[in-house]
Amino acid sequence: MKIAFHGAARAVTGSKHLITLNSGTQVLLDCGLFQGMGDITDQLNESFGFDPTRVTYLILSHAHIDHCGLLPRLVAEGFSGPIFCTPATRDLAEILMLDSAKIQMQDAEYANRKIKLVEDQEMPLYTDKDVQQTLQQFKTIPYEQDFKINEQLSVRFTDAGHIVGSAAVHLQIEEDGKQTRITFSGDVGRYGDLLLKSPQTFPQADYIIMESTYGDSLHADLEPIENMLGKIITQTCIEKKGKVIIPAFSVGRTQELLYALNALELKGILPDIPYYVDSPLSLEATEVLKSHPEVYNNGVKEVLKIDRDIFGFKGLRFIESVDESKALNNDPQPCVIISSSGMAEGGRVRHHIRNNISDRKNTILMVGYASPGSLAGRLMAGQKRVWLFGQDYDVIAEIRSIKSMSAHGDYEDLLQFLSVQDPKKVKQVFLVHGDYDVQQKFAPRVMNAGFKNVAIPEYHQEFEL
Repeated sequence: MKIAFHGAARAVTGSKHLITLNSGTQVLLDCGLFQGMGDITDQLNESFGFDPTRVTYLILSHAHIDHCGLLPRLVAEGFSGPIFCTPATRDLAEILMLDSAKIQMQDAEYANRKIKLVEDQEMPLYTDKDVQQTLQQFKTIPYEQDFKINEQLSVRFTDAGHIVGSAAVHLQIEEDGKQTRITFSGDVGRYGDLLLKSPQTFPQADYIIMESTYGDSLHADLEPIENMLGKIITQTCIEKKGKVIIPAFSVGRTQELLYALNALELKGILPDIPYYVDSPLSLEATEVLKSHPEVYNNGVKEVLKIDRDIFGFKGLRFIESVDESKALNNDPQPCVIISSSGMAEGGRVRHHIRNNISDRKNTILMVGYASPGSLAGRLMAGQKRVWLFGQDYDVIAEIRSIKSMSAHGDYEDLLQFLSVQDPKKVKQVFLVHGDYDVQQKFAPRVMNAGFKNVAIPEYHQEFEL
């Protein structure tokens, strides 16, 4: 049996981990889009490093686009097998993949306006038709159910607490008279998350594929998220008469922000200004979360007893049309604008940043992971000039962050996730989904917890199990 790492290897995005059994059966864990990788991003997304027609099964940990975003291309290139995931992941993946296809088709159309020769024209990675075909191949499995895929292979999902539907994947493989247990963490959430349940315990594994996004960080803030949000909004919008621009992922961060702002209203201390969510996808994702209340933690369930809409409050408005979005840039009144993408690498938020970044009365607030090369990452690192839409802009607005709002666990959360295992029985831990310098700092922490064999795979590297 072999495992090869064709994405999220010494990098955070593009999750693809391929297990090949001696029988020839191939199991692909995730098929994510690479994002924020600079000039090589397109190249990475155009080549899998394996033959899609040979993949037998696909198991999807969760619906973030860096985990599911290349599924339609995999199908378009010949993968015809089932795609296993939780019910909520299927619902969320549908809207995210359709949105991704729409963006790619629009980008290709725009690029091709200036290209006359057909052979030189750009093609999208996939279309909405590819997404529809992909959705037909989905098969859902509830949490904590042992599902037998075939005579050799069974899978079990446990709640990873990362986003709605997110799962750690546990495979049990029978081969040549031997049983092998492989756990893929997916992305691990926070213990004590604002909305979701904490990551569940899971069965003993022989091999663990472990995410490490925040393997060198602690998220602890000195006060509750809603208090910090309230102070930033008051200082910016009430005292300085400015705007708060929040780049936020449509799935997860946006809903946490709305929940925290709703909590301020329930306490009677929400500043009386307009609040805009400028992302049609965020509205759809919020509806998916509302339709899966089984993922809520006990604290949220208590709030639901007194407030039926935990994501709605006075002054909130969802912006859908492009014209409405543009109008916000011409409106001088203080407000809060929540808009995707979370790394500020695309989407409407880049326009809002451009229009507000050079005014000292405004605040750009980061609330999630941002790769160092992304616009959000560069702003957090203190860059004083940024290039947006063909022009340089001075960074004069205040740059703030709330670290504890990350959907990813910090290194204490990750070690707590691993703590249910007997490390002596784990033959190998593979660290994935992390920048290489972060993984080099996290590996010794894992080894100090008793896991003696810790590897940091390179891109396309294969291991014999």
